[in-house]
Formats: sequence, structure tokens, C-alpha cells
Amino acid sequence: MSSRINAARFGALLSALACLVVAGCASQVMKSYVGQPIESAIADYGPPVNSFALDDGRRAFQWRQVQTSVVPGQTRVEVRDTRHGERYQATTTPGHVESRECFYTLYARSIDGRWIVNDFRQPTLLCE
Repeated sequence: MSSRINAARFGALLSALACLVVAGCASQVMKSYVGQPIESAIADYGPPVNSFALDDGRRAFQWRQVQTSVVPGQTRVEVRDTRHGERYQATTTPGHVESRECFYTLYARSIDGRWIVNDFRQPTLLCE
């Protein structure tokens, strides 16, 4: 079973690396909000799940995304010849559900009463 879990993690890592190579994915999207009012991100992704003040006067806005995938189970059938005829043995490995929680954070500064995005936090590799 551990080899299948490692295969699933390897697949997720390959997907993340491919995403980084192609476009930078989440980072590119987040970068596109720099210089825009925070309402632009809210219009695209809904209200943030969290926002808080930073010591330097900026405010952090966070969105949370949970990615869930199903890893299917497998059944392996082995046929053995015995002196009493063929004997079938089935081994079943159950499937499971994997979840990954990702947070996306934009930083904004108040300019003329509006929060303008001036930076973002780089998402973790698997959340790219």
C-alpha cells in the first residue's frame, strides 16, 4: 500500500512541477492582482476566509481551498494450478480519499481609503 501512496504523491509532485514549468499557475494569478484593489480578487474568488492587520500597516487577505481526490482501490486475482485444479485467490486493496488544504494570501495597503494589493505570499509547491 505504501508504494501506491508514494505513487500518488509522486503524481501530485509531477503535476505541481508541470504547472510551475508551464506558467507558475497560482503565483501568476496572484501576481496579476498586484496594483489592483482587493475587490478585484473578491469579485473573482468571493470573500476571503480571513483578513488581519500587519505591523507595517498593511492587511493580509486569505482564501482557503481544499482539494480532494479519490485514489481507487485495486483487486488482484492470482490463478494457481493445484493437483485439485485451478485455484483463484483475490487480493483487494481498498481505495481512499486524499485532501490537501491550500491558503492563498494577498497583501494590501490602504491608499485613499481602498485596499490596493501590493504583494502576495508564494503558495506551497503542491498548491501551485
